[in-house]
Amino acid sequence: MKKVNISLCLLLMGLLFIGCSKFEKVLKSKDYNFKYKKALEYLKKEDHYRYTTIFEQLVPIYAGTQRADTVQFYFAMGNYKQGDYVLAGHYFDTFRKTYQRSVFTEEAEFMYAYCFYETSPRPDLDQESTQAAIAAFSEFISKYPRTDKREEVGKILNEMKGKLTEKSYLSSKLYFNLSEYKAAIVALKNSVKDFPESKYREEQLFLIVKSAYLLADNSVPEKQKERFQKTVDEYYTFAGEFPESKYSKEAKKMYEASMKFLGN
Repeated sequence: MKKVNISLCLLLMGLLFIGCSKFEKVLKSKDYNFKYKKALEYLKKEDHYRYTTIFEQLVPIYAGTQRADTVQFYFAMGNYKQGDYVLAGHYFDTFRKTYQRSVFTEEAEFMYAYCFYETSPRPDLDQESTQAAIAAFSEFISKYPRTDKREEVGKILNEMKGKLTEKSYLSSKLYFNLSEYKAAIVALKNSVKDFPESKYREEQLFLIVKSAYLLADNSVPEKQKERFQKTVDEYYTFAGEFPESKYSKEAKKMYEASMKFLGN
């Protein structure tokens, strides 16, 4: 059994060596037509590293020829397939600006946007890539309104906008969690304004009431009257929009305490 395993390992190593040796010969070849055909063979086999490496060599060779767009598109795609989304996005961007009438242009425009989507982080982190993805996909739909990718792009845009909504919610709630009630009120109101359809709207309006109440309750005496009055105002806004809210009981207690302070 051990001899069989050793023999199998040696055979695999031999095949690997032969494969590497053939690939090295392709890379060293000066027959560019041969290299181009081999790159397409590797592409068909989804050997992303090898066809990308060959196409990288061919980019300057075929510049200005009928094969230029094919070489550059698959070179960009090869980088994407290997997970280098930043570099791939750069090459797709270059492609779409250089070859505006290529058969690959629409796909390159889509992939340029998709690379931003791939680098979009979880909601609690910086959302620069998310915003870039939204801008790029919006531009794509504007350029190709009849694209067969319209439904897919719509789903991606909804996902990215949802991520921005959650980021805004988490950031605004952070001030409340840190007991920075004055800043919390500003951040929560901005978030509600920026994302009026947010699924967090009910909680955010309640947190505005609670922040206003806690700010008033912990204020120096000369500022309490004004701040308790603002608590009452915020309560009316919240209760008017969500009269049956799960937060109603707690919000009403803060409202009643504020009214008691105000002497009403």
